[in-house]
Amino acid sequence: MNLPSNNDSRRALELQKLLNQANHSYYVLDSPILEDAVYDKLYKELIQLEKQCPSLITADSPSLRLGGKPAQRFKSIQHKIPLFSLDNAFSSEELETWYSRLEKTLNSASKVLSKNNKLEMICELKIDGNALALSYVNGILVRAATRGDGEQGEEITSNAQTISSIPLSLQLQNPPAWLEVRGEAFIPNQTFEDINEIREQKNQALFANPRNACAGTLRQLDPQIVASRKLDFYAYSIHLPKDWEPENKELARPINQLSALNWLKIAGFKVNKNAHICKNLKEVKLFFEEWETKRHDLPYATDGVVVKINNFNLQDTIGFTQKAPRWAIAMKYPAEESSTKLIKLTYQVGRTGAVTPVAEFESIFLAGTTVSRATLHNAKRLNTLDLHEEDTIVVRKAGEIIPEVVRVITELRPQNSKNLSLPLNCPECNKILVKENNEAITKCVNNKCPAILRGSLRHWASKGSLDIDGLGEKIIKQLVEKGIVNSISCLYRLDQMMLSQLDRMGNKSAEKLISAIQRSKKKAWHRKLYGLGILHIGEANAKVLTKEFNNIKNLSEASLNQPHLISNIHGIGSEIVESLQSWFSMETNQKLIEELNDIGVSLEDNESKSSNDQSQNTSIYNKSFVITGKMKSFTRNELKTIIENEGGKINSNISNNTNYLITGEKVGSKFKKAQQLNVKIINEQDFLELLKQ
Repeated sequence: MNLPSNNDSRRALELQKLLNQANHSYYVLDSPILEDAVYDKLYKELIQLEKQCPSLITADSPSLRLGGKPAQRFKSIQHKIPLFSLDNAFSSEELETWYSRLEKTLNSASKVLSKNNKLEMICELKIDGNALALSYVNGILVRAATRGDGEQGEEITSNAQTISSIPLSLQLQNPPAWLEVRGEAFIPNQTFEDINEIREQKNQALFANPRNACAGTLRQLDPQIVASRKLDFYAYSIHLPKDWEPENKELARPINQLSALNWLKIAGFKVNKNAHICKNLKEVKLFFEEWETKRHDLPYATDGVVVKINNFNLQDTIGFTQKAPRWAIAMKYPAEESSTKLIKLTYQVGRTGAVTPVAEFESIFLAGTTVSRATLHNAKRLNTLDLHEEDTIVVRKAGEIIPEVVRVITELRPQNSKNLSLPLNCPECNKILVKENNEAITKCVNNKCPAILRGSLRHWASKGSLDIDGLGEKIIKQLVEKGIVNSISCLYRLDQMMLSQLDRMGNKSAEKLISAIQRSKKKAWHRKLYGLGILHIGEANAKVLTKEFNNIKNLSEASLNQPHLISNIHGIGSEIVESLQSWFSMETNQKLIEELNDIGVSLEDNESKSSNDQSQNTSIYNKSFVITGKMKSFTRNELKTIIENEGGKINSNISNNTNYLITGEKVGSKFKKAQQLNVKIINEQDFLELLKQ
């Protein structure tokens, strides 16, 4: 084993400390302190040092986030402090019974509550995930375990280390000798959708909901699989040594649940911000009712509200049953399932050619919205359901967002009803559908299929891509049906005479659309790459790739001839490399690249191109901008495009690296943060002046 030099040891510690701070700022505080490119460079340096000298790897090294070697099996361990479950309440009456029981308990304990001193409670959203117990010794994470039966769980430390919102070391100068933290691991809704999409492409069984996906992930023997699924974590309780007293007076020993949550935040944990103090049951009920609707807008799944007595001394007096604390209860929302009648099965063809069966049914009100259709993913799911004509089906919202058909009530099936299956031919172009042996998806492989073309055009014109104002679904449908457009490149050859063939397209509308299409030529390189619709290349991956490859030619050559140059990029996996190879190897795609270049849609880095232009606006070039509030002169996307075209950078959060905050009407918390960090604050008029310089 190589022994590290003093310089290497010192440098590794510096990198570990800085990268841990950057991870905490990004994943917990949502306030980045390092540019992505800077973080990636420092991270690669650390990995290289630790690879050369494994003895440099510390218990809190950020390299552990990658996941280590697969475990042979999980070890059963005894919890230092039991993980109690919670009693549930499904109605106001059950909540009132629980509260009355607490009052009686306190009265019998000679802790009589006056009318002006009712039991103060704290309400926290019940995250629909999996409970974890985290153990820290002298501020370092040494063990993580699942709940199990509450007394014993399974040790999953290597898996927990891959969750970026779990601190590997506490953000405290003088941490306690030991600390037990309890919280909920979960998979955000968007991540859940992405995981299922990948599983579907691999012909693997889909997860039913984010909670099941999280549970299955935490029990993976390979930590690298856990790392790839990007779990998140909210902490909600702490257990400290009885004799521990902080040296820092600002970090007082918590005396109630609200101060415990604040303590956890200071120590470096991510805490759900929606906790609320309630003085009485009426306020608890109002909180519960308010979030029954609002929770559907959250980026994670919730299934209720946890109500706790806030004061720790009162909690101790009230005590526990054998299974649960008496001082807490979980108010559960009703199950979001409903039965309805199937009307018909239709089929969608996406921009990749994938054919998706869609169940259309009698409208039902579910999880806050009215729904009348649900996708069935693929033929395998359709066969599993064994769907027949006029079936009565049970529908729910997966992750409380996406409607899905859970099962069929076969007892209500009409006699002689026909079984439903995927068609043999594409419902759009009538070409024979193809299903590869290693894929779950049935596809139309006709590049001239109108559905594939419509999907490609919609994606190219979408906000995250080229953001072409006025090029909506109805216009695209007409352009394809009338044969005016048969490729993305055809959009840039449109003129008023062509557009005059479309319904409700006057001269002014045509002028605006042509102008919007021409303006899109100047969009940033990463938007164009994303707009091409390459499988697995989302907005984030497009930005990563375009930082490494400043034009489409270099990316194409690397994909086809030097794929290791792509796979070596942090965060880029083999699936993305294979997808790029497949896309660039198709003659029709190479032809599209040539056509776009010929008509002036340059698939290259405008910033690097502009850096060689002596007319580059130095007031904007290489400067970092954040936008807040509602603008009058621009839409946000227009403003972003202008900045990116001038070589500037757009960030979503204020940090020490931000050069300007552009403000509109009704500014939010970013304005205060900019003031605190002395970031220069400008309005729209100020920005226009910058453009003139």
